[in-house]
Amino acid sequence: MKKRLYPAVLERGPRGALGAWFPDFPGCVAGGRSQEAAIEKAEAALARAVDEMAEQGRSLPEPTPIEQIALPRGADVVAYFIVGVDPPDPSERVNVYLPKSLIARIDKRATELGMSRSSFFGFAATIALDWSPGFPHAGLGHPRSKVHKTGAVQAGKRAGKKRS
Repeated sequence: MKKRLYPAVLERGPRGALGAWFPDFPGCVAGGRSQEAAIEKAEAALARAVDEMAEQGRSLPEPTPIEQIALPRGADVVAYFIVGVDPPDPSERVNVYLPKSLIARIDKRATELGMSRSSFFGFAATIALDWSPGFPHAGLGHPRSKVHKTGAVQAGKRAGKKRS
């Protein structure tokens, strides 16, 4: 699946806080004390939301054009911004044969990490494939979906449908 560009709304909240939300992903929100912090957290939240949808086998929504975003009544919009997302690769079932004692150790460790056996295998394989002697792997724990900064923040209010 190719990269999708999703709009986000940056709003001013109480006591100088900023919040960001995605019209196409209800409940996908983030906040921060600065514009940069709110946007960075929003990018991570969107990557997690896309991962969850992929894990549930749900397709991604079509991005809403900025001019069609329905703003809540009383929203103090600071800016709109766009986040590009590369969805994760679809999964494929494979069969592997391993010693039962190794599987028991894998299951125990996966449980300790809050992962399924499949997630653990993917995690371990990714580390092994990226591993180079003498160089620690720095990319652990990141979402499978990748987000991309797509340009400057567009400030100011846009004409949009107001929610009643």
